[in-house]
Amino acid sequence: MRRALLPPLRVLLRGGAAGRPPWVPALGGLCGAAAGLPAAEGGGGSKFNSICPNLLKRPGTTHRASYCKLYQTGLSKGVTNVLFLFNSFLQLNVLPSFGFLFDIDGVLVRGKTPIPAAKTAFQKLVNSQGQFLVPVVFVTNAGNCLRQKKADQLSHLLGVPISQEQVMMSHSPLRMFKRYHEKCVLVSGQGPLLDIAQDLGFCQPITIETLREKHPLLDVVDHDRRPNVLYPSAVELPKIEAVVLFGEPVRWETNLQLIIDVLLTSGYPGNPYHHENYPHIPVLACNMDLMWVAEAQSPRFGHGTFMVCLENIYKKITGKDLKYEALMGKPSKLTYQYAEYLIRAQAAERQWKQPIQTLYAVGDNLMTDVYGANLYNRYLKENSRKGSKSWIQAKVAGGRGSATLSQDDETDNSWENELASAAAAHCRSVLVCTGVYNPHTEVPLDTRESITEMVFHGHRDFRFDPGLVEPDHIVPDVDAAVDLVFQLENFAPN
Repeated sequence: MRRALLPPLRVLLRGGAAGRPPWVPALGGLCGAAAGLPAAEGGGGSKFNSICPNLLKRPGTTHRASYCKLYQTGLSKGVTNVLFLFNSFLQLNVLPSFGFLFDIDGVLVRGKTPIPAAKTAFQKLVNSQGQFLVPVVFVTNAGNCLRQKKADQLSHLLGVPISQEQVMMSHSPLRMFKRYHEKCVLVSGQGPLLDIAQDLGFCQPITIETLREKHPLLDVVDHDRRPNVLYPSAVELPKIEAVVLFGEPVRWETNLQLIIDVLLTSGYPGNPYHHENYPHIPVLACNMDLMWVAEAQSPRFGHGTFMVCLENIYKKITGKDLKYEALMGKPSKLTYQYAEYLIRAQAAERQWKQPIQTLYAVGDNLMTDVYGANLYNRYLKENSRKGSKSWIQAKVAGGRGSATLSQDDETDNSWENELASAAAAHCRSVLVCTGVYNPHTEVPLDTRESITEMVFHGHRDFRFDPGLVEPDHIVPDVDAAVDLVFQLENFAPN
């Protein structure tokens, strides 16, 4: 059941109603008088302020408080239909029909420092046993660690137990791309790259550093790193059949040079360039954030900035556009579909029978968090109008097209099949002011004018649409976001 339906108000307000809560007689006095009922049926003119304390002692205090305010507001304005308001109170949701998609950097933490509102917010999201009261997925564009490590970090910072199944890294959807898992792929980024690639299913990953060691003549920007003595490689590398960009690397000049070498030689970086080899071998990229926030006062370069460099170098050399086989991480639709799959999986594990109808994406970046949530909401609406829940299975490149996984690729992928099942009805964007977006003033009521005038920081392959960077809600921080969603959903768990 979604709603806790209690007996009709008139029955509860009569004397001797079986099973009525202890606060009903007091509340009945107010409601009965306002509704014009005789004293025997609950009339009596009790003061509402004397009722609120009793009301607030019951479970779900935070959410019932909003109803106290609602009654007070209604009475102060002469509203006599308190029966209607009380009916709404009695129909608080006790099972979730919604889920949270939380960004991490700028919403929950800045660098390694927790944002104060985060701990407060997450105390409202778990019960006394530490179990989540609603499905929650952490959707981050970071890609420099394994999910379990990120889950451990979040558990420590937020003070609540978080499992790796609740964490979605920017590279998580790469599990879908099985047709590349057996191939030799070049991986770029930082952190335990080989562990990450193998955890995702790649059997033959090669790092930039390994490629540099096998071809020492290729990396010559840093004079101090040029080899003094050249030794022939004892083992030749196999042909590189794809490039996977996990995130921003440490030595940009080395990564840019070697990736360009691989693209312009069709996977044989020791060979001469062949510009006619176009389109180039597949490139799969994760995390398109141009900037992100840490402890510094201003945003820092993200992987999106590295991608801008790579795209422009490739075009300057060849005169052609760099093509992506897939773009993952926010704001791609594929990322939100996979996140929704994780939300539904949590609900099923907890045996919450109520379908998940609404996703609330809480983020700090207009160009990724808000754009992505609104783009996915548009996708859900389009599918609803078509009467189908079609599934973007492989390529998401800003709406430029999609590829379809072969039947072999889909074999034994139960979660892939699950992605094709009924989707949510809505995805709402909630913007917080603790990260990239920080007005340093009161929260603006209308940002449409400033949004349409801003420079688009999204990826090249995503068309700028002012409507997609306009958030559904703007709140000061994540704690306010949780309160807002609970009120919108009339949610008060048992």
